[in-house]
Amino acid sequence: MRGVFVTGTDTGVGKTLVAAGLLHVFARGGWSCVGMKPVASGAAMTAAGPRNADALALQRAASLPRPYEWVNPYAFEAPVAPHIAAAEAGVNISLARILESYTRLCQGADAVVVEGVGGWQVPLSDRWGMPDLARQMALPIILVVGLRLGCLSHALLSARAIRADGLELAGWVANGMDAGFERRGENLATLGRMLGAPRLGEIPHQPGQTAEAAASRLDVAAIPGLFTAS
Repeated sequence: MRGVFVTGTDTGVGKTLVAAGLLHVFARGGWSCVGMKPVASGAAMTAAGPRNADALALQRAASLPRPYEWVNPYAFEAPVAPHIAAAEAGVNISLARILESYTRLCQGADAVVVEGVGGWQVPLSDRWGMPDLARQMALPIILVVGLRLGCLSHALLSARAIRADGLELAGWVANGMDAGFERRGENLATLGRMLGAPRLGEIPHQPGQTAEAAASRLDVAAIPGLFTAS
């Protein structure tokens, strides 16, 4: 299956913006595509059940319509770590259920974009976490780096952990978060030298940035093997 798994250096660094942007890029390129947010914390209760804004954004950005339950199998109202939210709700997050939804979601699609939750090492239970899920999906990883003070350490530690977990860091995206971020150019140059993966785009700090606008700043052609996959 062609596609990518989007993670971030932390929570709130722009994973959804980048993931939805990638879906727009794929759709504009003529690929039928779907998006997935396997687990989400911070959902609004509706008549249809809990709905998470990030998952809804991915559902809207995809070119193929899919039931919300396939896009986001686990949604919790509490905006806390998902394993804590699940325990409070009396729910066991099942890897098998997520993978079943993933299989259904991907049927008939050319590409998929999966967005993780929080940073790379987020636990989903006491026994397994986000790296285990990404490994099962076997998708190349894209790291969203939130450009702010501390991003160098967060990005380099994340890249080291991704590779230590046996997964490919296919590229990274720089997302502007702080208009006053000092030495932006120097930080980007350091990340470029030390992450060991191509930079796939840079999204400037702009409140209200849309996924459509972000798409114009993403270069999926730089993702190794994406266009040569069978």
